[in-house]
Amino acid sequence: MAADAGTGAVVLWVVLPYLSLAVFVLGHIWRYRYDKFGWTTRSSELYEKRLLRIGSPLFHFGILVVLIGHVIGLLIPDSWTGAAGITETQYHVVAVTLGTVAGVCTLGGIAILIYRRRTVGPVFSATTRNDKVMYVSLTLTIALGLAATVDANIVEGGYNYRETISPWFRSIFYVQPDPGLMSAAPVLYKLHVLSALVLFALWPFTRLVHMLTAPLGYLTRPYIVYRSRDPRLGNRPPRRGWERVG
Repeated sequence: MAADAGTGAVVLWVVLPYLSLAVFVLGHIWRYRYDKFGWTTRSSELYEKRLLRIGSPLFHFGILVVLIGHVIGLLIPDSWTGAAGITETQYHVVAVTLGTVAGVCTLGGIAILIYRRRTVGPVFSATTRNDKVMYVSLTLTIALGLAATVDANIVEGGYNYRETISPWFRSIFYVQPDPGLMSAAPVLYKLHVLSALVLFALWPFTRLVHMLTAPLGYLTRPYIVYRSRDPRLGNRPPRRGWERVG
């Protein structure tokens, strides 16, 4: 079907997705091999905690729900949910409600984190150009996703993306990309997808790599030996009647 689409559609919905996917995979391999020391969130918790306690949980809760919603909506065909007894109306109501709430939480959380990073001196000083590009790309992707959901499903009265965007997304992994499916999608959905492709291409080179890390090494790492600062364990002999334990 790709042959029936125009050159612009092929570039946007065939070439760009594969390019983004290649950079995402190869970029992480390169980063892991040559920049393990930089594979970190570069936590700024020591500089400021009050805003972080609000913004970070809000953002991470929202983004987790958004991620789960995307996995279900993009990877699970509507025929499967129909076979499970879930009607399209039921799916639509739940998806739009949870998606909107999660989107607001995510956008609110990242707004607090950006405000904190801009207004707290030490945190701002620790912010790199790489961080700024990442925050802009991430915020834009979240904002466009929320705007697309609200506009198409609340303002316009409903849009079933599982008939166009979801099959297109799966066709990428079937290696049978069908850019024609994206032609029928609303503009905001197209912008959301394009911004997500850019974000995934930037992902391996930002602090977002920590999302792919699980602290499994903590389960097998050796004990850390600490030296006691108890003055009684110095050169002075202990008082009679007391014996050192351990």
